[in-house]
Amino acid sequence: MTRFYRTIFLFATLAGSFFAQAMEVKNPTCEMLQNPMGISASQVRFGWQLTSFTQGDRQTAYRIIVSSSKANAEKKLGNVWDSHEVKSGKSQLVSYGGKKLKAGERYYWRVMARDVAGQPSAWSSVQQLDVAPVINEVNVRWIGAIKKADSHLPEGKSYTPPFKKHGYDTLFAKVDTLAKRSIMLRKNFDISKKTIKRAMVYVSGLGSYELSINGKRVGSSIFAPAWSDYDKTIYYNIYNVDTLLSAGANAVGVLLGNGFYNEAELARYHKLLRSFGPPTLFFRMEVDYTDGTSSTVISDNTWKFSPSPITYNSIYGGEDYNALLEQDGWDTPEFDDSTWLSAVVQESPTGRLRAQLMPSVKVMQQYDVKHVIAPKKNAYVLDMGQNLSGFPTIKVQGKAGQVVRIYPAESLTKDSLADQKKTGSPHYYQYTLRGDSVEEWSPRFSYYGYQYLQVENVDLWRDESRGKKPVLLDVVSNFIYASVEETGEFESSNEIFNRTHWLINNAMKSNMQAVFTDCPQREKLGWLEQTHLNGPGLFYNYNLAQFFPKSMQDMADGQYRTGLVPSTVPQYTDLSVWGEGFVDSPEWGGAAVIVPFMYYQYYGDSTLIVRYFDVMRRYVDYLSRRAEGHILSHGLGDWYDYGDFRAGLSRNTPVSLVATAHYYYLAKLTAQAAAMLGKENYEEKYTTLAKNIRWAFNTKFFDSDSKQYGTGSQTSNAIPLFMNIVEPQNRDAVLLNIVKDVQAHGNRLTTGDVGNRYLFQSLARNGYNDVMYAMHNHYDVPGYGFQLKFGLSTLTEQWDPRHGASMNHFMLGQIEEWFFHTLAGIAPDEKRPGFQHFRIAPVPVGDLTHVNASYNSLYGKIKVNWTTENSTFTLKISVPVNTTATVALPYAEGVEIMLDGAPIETAGNVKILTQGSILVGSGQYTFSYSEK
Repeated sequence: MTRFYRTIFLFATLAGSFFAQAMEVKNPTCEMLQNPMGISASQVRFGWQLTSFTQGDRQTAYRIIVSSSKANAEKKLGNVWDSHEVKSGKSQLVSYGGKKLKAGERYYWRVMARDVAGQPSAWSSVQQLDVAPVINEVNVRWIGAIKKADSHLPEGKSYTPPFKKHGYDTLFAKVDTLAKRSIMLRKNFDISKKTIKRAMVYVSGLGSYELSINGKRVGSSIFAPAWSDYDKTIYYNIYNVDTLLSAGANAVGVLLGNGFYNEAELARYHKLLRSFGPPTLFFRMEVDYTDGTSSTVISDNTWKFSPSPITYNSIYGGEDYNALLEQDGWDTPEFDDSTWLSAVVQESPTGRLRAQLMPSVKVMQQYDVKHVIAPKKNAYVLDMGQNLSGFPTIKVQGKAGQVVRIYPAESLTKDSLADQKKTGSPHYYQYTLRGDSVEEWSPRFSYYGYQYLQVENVDLWRDESRGKKPVLLDVVSNFIYASVEETGEFESSNEIFNRTHWLINNAMKSNMQAVFTDCPQREKLGWLEQTHLNGPGLFYNYNLAQFFPKSMQDMADGQYRTGLVPSTVPQYTDLSVWGEGFVDSPEWGGAAVIVPFMYYQYYGDSTLIVRYFDVMRRYVDYLSRRAEGHILSHGLGDWYDYGDFRAGLSRNTPVSLVATAHYYYLAKLTAQAAAMLGKENYEEKYTTLAKNIRWAFNTKFFDSDSKQYGTGSQTSNAIPLFMNIVEPQNRDAVLLNIVKDVQAHGNRLTTGDVGNRYLFQSLARNGYNDVMYAMHNHYDVPGYGFQLKFGLSTLTEQWDPRHGASMNHFMLGQIEEWFFHTLAGIAPDEKRPGFQHFRIAPVPVGDLTHVNASYNSLYGKIKVNWTTENSTFTLKISVPVNTTATVALPYAEGVEIMLDGAPIETAGNVKILTQGSILVGSGQYTFSYSEK
């Protein structure tokens, strides 16, 4: 064979191999996590994304192997389980089908797939999964500085303002100092010279902890573990630490803070007083060697402790740190701990230990100083340029014993000083210098919502004549939130919409801690209504596949014996002192029913519906016992609606209307859940209940003459329209009444926290996007543009930020759903949840000339880019491999639709369903048409 023909043969062989494996497996996951640690052996499901150069490509078969070792997996030997080849297009939530996996063990797995032509992909890279170990009261010891019985901490109930009036301040003043002091715990241990196969740490430090081994910090989590109702659930974290260990002497160190577990400090601002006990630690390290032997290090009374340099820490009040109290090398094996005290084995918390699967809170972004103000002697105010949830990092140099104090704030007083009046005061950070060099410090166990930092007792790095004060060399703002993947992108030709998207997402991130909080300063509580009213916006923008399961566990833990799901979970405080609705409001507690269905729509995973069905039905049953004639009359209603009055409880719309409408909606969803689960008796019960509520609602609230509900407010009419409570013959009239009311208010809304979503979606889904556009495309109040006009960088609590308290709430951010679902047109198929099939139906409106958006679904990134120019509409889309989409074009009758430059009728790779509605497979497509 000549060289020329050998070259041709080689090229043909390589090309054949390339195209034969054009489909490629990407991003393998187990339980929607990459290489998870701590999954339950009772539910193991695999998923993967696919890429291909072939338009319309899809999976026709797959094969999964699970192995006991990485070597076996690399050899494609599924000695634990081999699915063999399964003819199926399923590539997400594929259930493991082998023998039950062993607790505490690690397994390795791979997957391959076949494309539409039957050609195999290459095998995926080797992945691993760690099954949660068996951890219970038998093998757990909790240790700390003092037993709860000796601490004088009041019993675990919540104590709410006014504290002095009820004598709570006196009660908490008796608490032993060690019971609320941050402590350091340490232990030396030896590691064999054998080769380590795997070294795993299982740890929970309450309220929060930092872990180090041999002087090196383990992980980068903030406020670990995740907050919870510690009487019901306690989360622990899992770390692989084999690279941190060495043969011979080793040391482990743990720094403990109070967090929400022990909010018992009186000295500064405190929203509540509640203690589950003094700071406490559970620790277990299991080291497996290649020869089959193992060793274990556990928390017990052989550990030692010492008070840490953190002399004050409160989730609400701030933190003080005295660097003079530092003990160098305290977490290394060489440290002399002879003066330390033996740790005390404490009473075990009552909550069940669960592995934390939700992403930890971390420092996700950082901001430098933008501007400096000198409003008074001995103080500087630093504008960090971004309102956020977090804390500062400072670099400072000075003499031993000098003190720097920092007050964070969202806004400034008229004198340009940090203003905490409405957000919880005083909250500050204080650092006492060690004095030997440049010192860097950040708070560990407290955070706040702020844009400004008032720094006292310092000279600045820029000062030409520095005096006797310490010099502040650098300051950085740390933006902390749950380390979830960002899945949504939105950009348009409308700058108000673009900046509104940015504004809302900054607020979402700020309040995405271990729970979805209302604000990151004065409350930090998990108010539930925003989880479903802003649910679509959250799902479009972030991967919450493990966040919302944690939220649902919080709701289950918080549910009363009566069935009530309280308005905040974890319910760290009883807010009924403000009024019944702050504990019991159907629009808030109803999240326990609505969230599992939203989760199902976006991920195709019915787990939350299955797991929490009893929570759902018990809550609906509770509401039934409260209803009179199927009408509910309690709750907060359309919280913070807009008008010429002080925002708060619903003023424009009857509370009973809002509550009863949600009662109907929850009963209907519970009936659907029962049908999905094959629970026929419950299906019949809740279907009948929903019909009865609907009849009672229409009888009480609907005026057949005016075709108005309740007061005729926007919320009064929008909620029953959205929830399909309105009789079919009255829908058009009710819709028109909504439009008329918006127009009568100058194309402005009057809705609040609850009514927003229902108003926005009632207009958007019924062809009135021009009204939506007019309602939001301005810089007046009420509106998002008004907040942008004030130069704000996070969404605020009220439509008019001049009258609100918090400058960092996302509860009014429901327009995010409109951006993605309507303007970009990316929408789940309600009949086929999970985005393996979805809709693309963009809506050009107003003077918009383009929208560019994407959503990274479980199957891959969906992209939409549309433009209008010179009467030509162009839509470019990207559909992930192994998915299909129904595309609905917003065109006028009689136009010729082009696909990739040719008449669509000539295209062989799409299916025309109806005029303007096209079914497409995976790939890139460009649709266009011109209107004459």
